[in-house]
Amino acid sequence: MGVGEDFSRFKDGYNIDASTMASISYRYRRITRQLNKDFWNTESETTHSLYVGSYGRDTAARGLSDLDVGFVLPNSLYHQYNAHLGNGQSALLQAVKRSIQKTYTTSESFGDGQVVVVSFTDGITFEILPAFDNSDGDSWTYPNANGGGSWKTCNPRAEMRAVDTRSLLTNRNLKYLCRMMRVWRDVHSVPMSGMLIDTLAYQFIEGWAHRDKSFFYHDYMARDFFLYLSQRDTTQSYWRAPGSGALVARKGAFERKAASAYAKALEAITYDANGHDWSRRQKWREIFGTLFPA
Repeated sequence: MGVGEDFSRFKDGYNIDASTMASISYRYRRITRQLNKDFWNTESETTHSLYVGSYGRDTAARGLSDLDVGFVLPNSLYHQYNAHLGNGQSALLQAVKRSIQKTYTTSESFGDGQVVVVSFTDGITFEILPAFDNSDGDSWTYPNANGGGSWKTCNPRAEMRAVDTRSLLTNRNLKYLCRMMRVWRDVHSVPMSGMLIDTLAYQFIEGWAHRDKSFFYHDYMARDFFLYLSQRDTTQSYWRAPGSGALVARKGAFERKAASAYAKALEAITYDANGHDWSRRQKWREIFGTLFPA
């Protein structure tokens, strides 16, 4: 079995399994139905709600622990809570929390500054962001209860569109790369958010020579992206997210671990050139862990 087959099997390993996706969908629909019932006087399980974050961008991988959901509220509530005495943003989050607790009464649920968090016993946490549509029809305004309360804006729809477009132009390699790098991050405790992985992968792949090739080039893609990561300016604190241009913060130093992975990727590719298939796979397993085929 060659490199292309190895990375194709690796893809099957790092993709989120069907049972987890079914569980996510079930919870998403129940939460959406309850919020619609309380805030829109409907019982729809899908309207006004949107997967955002890595799951919404379709870059999440097996082992996903945080599931981000945006729920659009009637604009009249913005005016109501904006005029609220005291911290209206906190009061809005509490109202959303109370609604969700009608469905998941035994789950841990609380306002966490900007989201309502619902933790499930299987380790998956839903983070519900209540939001209001802005006049541009695309971006959102959402509550920030920290520091006495304020309103912030975001545009996850633009981020999803940007990632989708570039992924299609690269034979889906952008999304494959984002998922692979989440596996590496989790195996080696690399301090990178999913949004930072997606942002840097988005930038890297635009100029990568083999961006539209098959799984046969995924060893080169991983090698070259590790090199790209290792060469980032260690003093840079923020990058601009695809589509929205939002600031994506550095969580810590990742360059040294990327350089180590790059060196191992070089070894794996050398083993492949010399026909040492077992050694090649073991070296990739040092990088990606047991999800990579033995």
